Amino acid sequence: MPPTSPPQHWFEVPHAPAAGTAVAHRDDLTDGEPKMLELDTGGGPVKPFRLVLLRDGEQVTAFVNRCPHFGVPLATKQSQLIFVPKVSLTCNVHYTRFRWSDGVCEAGQCVGDRLLAVPLAVADDGQVQIGTI
Repeated sequence: MPPTSPPQHWFEVPHAPAAGTAVAHRDDLTDGEPKMLELDTGGGPVKPFRLVLLRDGEQVTAFVNRCPHFGVPLATKQSQLIFVPKVSLTCNVHYTRFRWSDGVCEAGQCVGDRLLAVPLAVADDGQVQIGTI
């Protein structure tokens, strides 16, 4: 069986959530601190859809918790996340560093690659949901 190519878009990751799926409330996210989430969207507890949410002021962005180098999570536990607030996230397996703002790899084994961005929509009341493509 030939190897499968890695996903190029967040919605190609198995069990990607549908647009409108609620993920958090902005007030529950600490400014400058990443928040890992596991969504049960059909994969159950064994294969959840893993996200990292980043808050910078009122702006909230999200990336799939998946290093493009080997497809492993950046971290499997919140306490394992390596980051510099509002600057970078680092894979704790390969120590590859990604920019906070856009997920581009700026140091490590996959320079030029990027984390898979997940679109978000933030309602007036602060509810954060998966956005549309």
